[in-house]
Amino acid sequence: MGKTSNAESGPGKGVPNGPLERLARQAGENLSKTREEWDVELRRDAAEAKDDAARAAQKAKGVAQTMAHPSRLAKDVVREAGRIECDALEAAHAPAHPKEVLEHAEDQVKKEFQKVADAKERIGEDLSAPIDRQKLPPLMKVYGWLCIASALVVFAATVRAAVASAALFEKGAMESLGASTTVVTFVHLGVVALLAVAFFVFGTRLLRNQRRFAAYLAYGIYLLMLLGLLCSLMLHGVTYSLGIYVAVFAVTVAAQSYLDPSLRDERKLHRLLRAREDLAQAEAGTLGRDPEGKGYIALNFFNLFWVFVVSSVLGLFMEEIVHFLIVAPGQWQDRAGLLFGPFSPIYGCGAVLMTLFLNRLHKKSLIAVFFLSALIGGAFEYFTSWFMQYTYGAVAWDYTGQWLSVGGRTCGWAMGCWGLLGCVWIKLLLPLLLHVINLVPWNWRYSLTTAAAALMLVDAVMSLQALDCWYERLSGQPVETPIERFYAQHFDNAFMSDRFQSMTINPDDAARHSHAKGV
Repeated sequence: MGKTSNAESGPGKGVPNGPLERLARQAGENLSKTREEWDVELRRDAAEAKDDAARAAQKAKGVAQTMAHPSRLAKDVVREAGRIECDALEAAHAPAHPKEVLEHAEDQVKKEFQKVADAKERIGEDLSAPIDRQKLPPLMKVYGWLCIASALVVFAATVRAAVASAALFEKGAMESLGASTTVVTFVHLGVVALLAVAFFVFGTRLLRNQRRFAAYLAYGIYLLMLLGLLCSLMLHGVTYSLGIYVAVFAVTVAAQSYLDPSLRDERKLHRLLRAREDLAQAEAGTLGRDPEGKGYIALNFFNLFWVFVVSSVLGLFMEEIVHFLIVAPGQWQDRAGLLFGPFSPIYGCGAVLMTLFLNRLHKKSLIAVFFLSALIGGAFEYFTSWFMQYTYGAVAWDYTGQWLSVGGRTCGWAMGCWGLLGCVWIKLLLPLLLHVINLVPWNWRYSLTTAAAALMLVDAVMSLQALDCWYERLSGQPVETPIERFYAQHFDNAFMSDRFQSMTINPDDAARHSHAKGV
């Protein structure tokens, strides 16, 4: 029995980890893996066979349907045979008749040239008018020659000034002016040069009796004059040079109206049609809405002006309440932005920009409206701060040290507030404002808006002049002109400090102060 026990306990039997047992386990594992691989392959082959069978069935079904409708099959065959025959005939005809191929290509080229000529003729019709066939009055010819001569003189002077400024810049003589003043100086020179070119073209078109073209060109001149006026304001303040822009603007407007009376007639007809449409929309209760349905409101002067006015008032009250409750609890501060009235134009301009950019997004999600409003508001706030500081040395807000501050001109939480205001404005206040605007009788709206816009323009101009005179007095400049004496008497430093309580002026920060020191 001991032998039996010894035999059973020998190698490969009694020991569980013997070589035979290991070989057996390995063989079993390999066999199991092989069976699994076979199962996967069999399932894959079965799926492919099933797909093949489905495709074959679908093809057989299509064949059966075709056989059930032999006429359809015959038509398809005839159509394909005809196409092949046409291709073959064209391929055989081309080498044998190269002249006809060339004639066909020439015809195609002539058709394309005719399309270009037709487009050119349509553009010419848009840029011409029946009045172009009338004789140009001698006074307008003199005006055209004056435009050309003035343009040449101004362009030559601008080029000399640009060359001299570039030489000073290379020598480092403009470093004391600062980067912003240097950039504005060269931008101003570029705008004046473009104005000279525009007036040269304006004069030449006028002498050629292309009045409508000249009248359209006047719109571009208006834009360039606005840019030049802003640059001049930043570099020199309110000076007599601004009067040149105003005078040229007035003369250009008068010339444009005279050059092409059809434009004036078209505008008159447009006003009559608009009044008729306004009456119909007022009766239907849709006055002020976008007629195309792409945006919420119609982006016309009437709507945008009242958006500016209402937002300027609401923004001022909101800012004063926030300052009273959160910024300086219990301390009321007048944060108006204009000389007269409860207006803060930064909120009005911000609301107009948001209305322009977000009008077609009023049905979008709040997240999209929030981020776009934050971007628009932050960019506008930055530009306004930069313009006020470099024009008047004025600082109305400073976010230095705040979260995500960008040069102290805007910051993360301020842009977040702009985002929230944009959501509230587009989703809630804009429909309410349109309802309030429509309470104004439709036949009063344009006369009332014209009068209010004139008053707002006077307020804005006087505010800029008062700030400019305030800046000059703080700079130590003598009060000499009648305008300066008027504002020194009626809007002195004490008045300005009390009116613009949130604003401080440091003349050293203004671009024109650096420009004066550099000169």
